[in-house]
Amino acid sequence: MTSARKSFGPVLLAALALSLASAAPQDDQRAEIVNLRSYTHPNFTRVVLDIGKLREYMPGELHDPGRIYVDVLMAKLNPILQNQSYPVKADYISQIRISQKTASTVRLAVDVDFSRIVSYRVYHLFDPFRLVVDIYPRGVAAPPAQAPAQAPAPGDKAAPPGNRNQPPVKRDVDPKDPNLNATSMARQLGLGVRTVVIDPGHGGPKPGTIGKSGLQEKDINLAVALALKKLLVDKAGINAVLTRESDVDVGLDDRTVIANQKRADLFISIHTNAHRDRKRGGVETFFLNISPDPSVVELAAEENATSTKNIGEMKTILQKIVQNSKIQESYDLAVDIQRNLVKALSQDLPAIRDLGVKGGPFWVLIGGEMPSVLVEISHLSNPKEEAKLKTVKYRELAAQGIYDGIMEYVRSLGKG
Repeated sequence: MTSARKSFGPVLLAALALSLASAAPQDDQRAEIVNLRSYTHPNFTRVVLDIGKLREYMPGELHDPGRIYVDVLMAKLNPILQNQSYPVKADYISQIRISQKTASTVRLAVDVDFSRIVSYRVYHLFDPFRLVVDIYPRGVAAPPAQAPAQAPAPGDKAAPPGNRNQPPVKRDVDPKDPNLNATSMARQLGLGVRTVVIDPGHGGPKPGTIGKSGLQEKDINLAVALALKKLLVDKAGINAVLTRESDVDVGLDDRTVIANQKRADLFISIHTNAHRDRKRGGVETFFLNISPDPSVVELAAEENATSTKNIGEMKTILQKIVQNSKIQESYDLAVDIQRNLVKALSQDLPAIRDLGVKGGPFWVLIGGEMPSVLVEISHLSNPKEEAKLKTVKYRELAAQGIYDGIMEYVRSLGKG
């Protein structure tokens, strides 16, 4: 992909992730993949991977040799398909392969000649759940990026798809052009950022993490949020709204409601991390997704503890998440914030660890109609980081790093 930013597929519900984590060890929660199909049409080639169960997937590409791939998480390959290759009657594709990349990840790979391809599209269909890769050779016009959603004809053999979640990956563009860093709706429509809702995690009778010295997460989160609001308003002229401006309790479900009511362009939830291993420290930023990482699921369970949602609501919420078109932008925003936050905090704590950007099933991010991220600025359970979190300097550096990340994201939209 010429774009510097990855594209991500659909997401799963927090409750589902937590149920996977709590399942008995002998329960195999992986979806078994038993079928791979491909069809070469006059205008494009379609590859269909039948999965049956809703699963997160992560597309990407490699070069030298050229390859389009899709990693399916929480999946296993039926032995009959293991390391199988499929020749294709197209001069721009040499073969299709599928393999068990890790114990819980299946990789679909299409070996291609990128010099002969103008675009490709990775997306999903339901009933049953399946992944589709459409590859368009040069000289053939790809379908509009935001065509109305429609299911392919029976057998998935015809009708180029119009899919709102995964537009075609366009090639032959300048990767330095900020307007082409991704093909999301926000960038296509030239949308900017005027309002940011900042969410200081916890509050009132829910203090969040408490450090050994008695320092409470809710107080740190609010201090950083207030400092970030000042930077956004004073330096960038951006309207900034807090979900709470004092020590009060705001329900998890109400926080994105506030953001939606304020017609926010971005939603930033600020938290302070904790871990059973007091040596663990560092910064990590999350966007809404499921994760096979037990530490992420454990953290999400702690952050989700005050949710009022019931398992019976899973289907409705799951559909809401899957149809969310903000996943790409949320990931992009998380990357920018993570990089700048680590850079800022390292001025006061040079050894601060960059724990990266991860998908996480956090209730506070569900329901937002805008790109939304959750930032864990440091570990209150880590003695060195707890000491720093007590200081005004470190909190202001945290606010500065998040601010710099937001502004980098705004510039990537071509609006700043």
